[in-house]
Amino acid sequence: MSTAGFHEGERTIQRLAGVVDEADRLQGMLQPPRPGGGLGAVLAARSFAVLTGRDHDGTLWTSPVHGEPGLLVADGTNVTVHTPPPAGDPLHDAPVPQHVGLLAIDFGIRRRIRVNGELTDGSADTLTILADQAFGNCPSYIQQRDLSVSRAPGHGADAGYPRDTSDAGSLRQDHMELIRNADTFFLGTTHPTRGADASHKGGRPGFVRVEDGEIWWPDYAGNNMFNSLGNIAVDPAAALLFIDFTTGRTLQLSGEARVEWLDPSADEGGTGRRVRFTPRWIRSGEIPLHGDLLSYSPYNPAVTTPRAA
Repeated sequence: MSTAGFHEGERTIQRLAGVVDEADRLQGMLQPPRPGGGLGAVLAARSFAVLTGRDHDGTLWTSPVHGEPGLLVADGTNVTVHTPPPAGDPLHDAPVPQHVGLLAIDFGIRRRIRVNGELTDGSADTLTILADQAFGNCPSYIQQRDLSVSRAPGHGADAGYPRDTSDAGSLRQDHMELIRNADTFFLGTTHPTRGADASHKGGRPGFVRVEDGEIWWPDYAGNNMFNSLGNIAVDPAAALLFIDFTTGRTLQLSGEARVEWLDPSADEGGTGRRVRFTPRWIRSGEIPLHGDLLSYSPYNPAVTTPRAA
């Protein structure tokens, strides 16, 4: 997998956004990773992450991964995940090898690290990722939370895997309520040669909209690398993960996404960019996590009534 600078999709979005020069200053972040150094210590302290990859049918998913600190261990350019997605999750027993994206996040200190690479080994107990990229992102739009295990894992739904599966892409009322109330979700995307990526999206409740069976959100200003939007510009496959941090309910969706360009005043994003997602596959579940909200990110724009695209 080549990591020589930005790929064609990222460059396209950067040009359209008028930030090529700003993005060029960040290309050093794409150099060969050293996750076993300082990043390794940060990863070792994390107890929650999300993983983007494909199931045995080739469908792209983003799944929660959680455990005690030490869940993630970096050794050289390898990162080992010691608590893979459990049975019932679409990425349980994920096929090897394949490109995957991992995002480790600490809501309490608003810190996140992306690790993208190749899944080289997998079992019921561990996953091994040969890192191709590893870098931190800014704390913007991360809501501060105190995560804790809400109950001891058991069997069935209590084991933290999906309770029901909808093979059709139709959103139920409870799905739409979870999405509309969310202040956080995770986005998985992929590129045919650069591999998969997992990213965090955050805002005030209501920043994610549901309209006519589709989901859209404004693309807030970020680091100008456009890893996710650049992937979407080349490959529309995308996967969303929503978590209700009060109940532990999860909603995983796989489908296609597209970037829309419009007047910057059309919504609170102020960038003139929206991402619109059409779900094809939906899974509902539950994980044994609870997250007390401590504070919203000071970077969150106030949610406004959007104008038509």
